[in-house]
Amino acid sequence: MKKLQPFHLAIPVQNLEKCRVFYRDILQCKEGRSSETWVDFNFFGHQFVIHQKEGYEPKKGITNPVDGHDVPIPHFGVVLSWEDWTSLSERLKAVNTQFIIEPTIRFKGKVGEQATLFFNDPENNALEFKAFKDMSQVFAK
Repeated sequence: MKKLQPFHLAIPVQNLEKCRVFYRDILQCKEGRSSETWVDFNFFGHQFVIHQKEGYEPKKGITNPVDGHDVPIPHFGVVLSWEDWTSLSERLKAVNTQFIIEPTIRFKGKVGEQATLFFNDPENNALEFKAFKDMSQVFAK
């Protein structure tokens, strides 16, 4: 199997500084290069960039039913180890994060059993973080 390569994702935000603080201090993503209108982050080993865009408003209310929950779409995030997911969920609870979907176990006892949680960043971009009990089932049918 090839070594996993980091993805690159760039998203628009209205308030660059508010989002910079969120991704740096709450999610603990290391800040990289930046300018007056954008900031790079190490997003759990991937390159993530926020770009200031005046008047940007993500669409709200679009969901898809998955295992009894209304999952927001679009969304992005990372598959973490079980231990890292647990630490992140505890850290998010400690800062009173308002979850879209509370930390939960999805597909319990089935192929692809996973821990998941959803919340919005300060600009209402939906994020999902998940972990699999068995990482070999990430792409299992």
